[in-house]
Amino acid sequence: MYNTDLEVLKTAQEWVRQERAALLVTVVHTWGSSPRPVGSMMAIREDGHVRGSVSGGCIEDDLIAQMREGTLLQARPFTTKYGLTADEAHRFGLPCGGTLELVLEPLSQNAQLEPLIERLEDGELVQRTLDLETGAVALATGAVNGQTACTEGALVSFHGPRYRLIIIGAGQLSHYVARFAQALDYAVTVCDPRDEYMQEWDIPGVVCAREMPDDLILAAKLDARTAVVTLTHDPKLDDMALLEALNSPAFYVGAVGSRSNNAARRDRLKLFDLHDDQIGRLHGPIGLHLGARTPPEIALAIMAEMTACRNGVPILQTHAMRDEPAASAPAVNPATTMASAPAAATAVAPMPATSPAQ
Repeated sequence: MYNTDLEVLKTAQEWVRQERAALLVTVVHTWGSSPRPVGSMMAIREDGHVRGSVSGGCIEDDLIAQMREGTLLQARPFTTKYGLTADEAHRFGLPCGGTLELVLEPLSQNAQLEPLIERLEDGELVQRTLDLETGAVALATGAVNGQTACTEGALVSFHGPRYRLIIIGAGQLSHYVARFAQALDYAVTVCDPRDEYMQEWDIPGVVCAREMPDDLILAAKLDARTAVVTLTHDPKLDDMALLEALNSPAFYVGAVGSRSNNAARRDRLKLFDLHDDQIGRLHGPIGLHLGARTPPEIALAIMAEMTACRNGVPILQTHAMRDEPAASAPAVNPATTMASAPAAATAVAPMPATSPAQ
């Protein structure tokens, strides 16, 4: 669950407390291209105030207009679709061929938003079932990989705490990784027992820990919504954290370092009785192979790979591909291709086999 979704629920609950007429709007089906995924939520008040988004564009405007006119204020939940025709898709700013279906739920104390929020803030995964006939709501323990789904009789949605990222090491690269991760709505913790690094940490909103990394990993109780990256280049710190992280359900575990350093690291990890399949989960060298050299570029590569893993997308741009011959035409200098004169394109010099920081 994204922190923005929790903000939607909190806003909706505040409107319920104030006895304002409001709806909770949820994306339940998409066909073709869609601006927002299934499960996206928006709260909308009778005067048109909104929190959240279901399309990022004109659908919100249409819902606001209908809400102000009073046409959406019904007694029971109902569904509506947008983008059924090409003209409608164009009018509402949907991509070509895009269609989405929404469930609009009138809000009251029966929505059980307050107990839902309390359970989420306690770190629980929660399944919320809305009866589309009666508007009754039931809460239950949710599945880790539960997906929002709408049947003829019920809307079942899954809500959980934010994804977590634990960064081992508080060096320069960690600063950029933390900033990217915060932009992607991770709850970030940085761990470094070295005072000379932690004293320079200045990014707000990040939990700072000074214990040994393996102690933190054990105390954090990693789950399938947690990622761990080790960025110190110090085996005494990185390896001990990896031993615990690779033996956990964490969805992503990565380590900074060259290919030769990571090969040596894998040999060391075998000495601690980790199985080959556990060691095989390690992303090292960490990040997509983007030819990254600077700390911001490497941080971008790390978060891109982490995002692919989080979304279940196969990772094809790996560091193992560095020495493979290019299958396509040679890259060209963008400045040359953009020039107005018909000069010949200039080939870009190949990247080194190993980037300095990865």
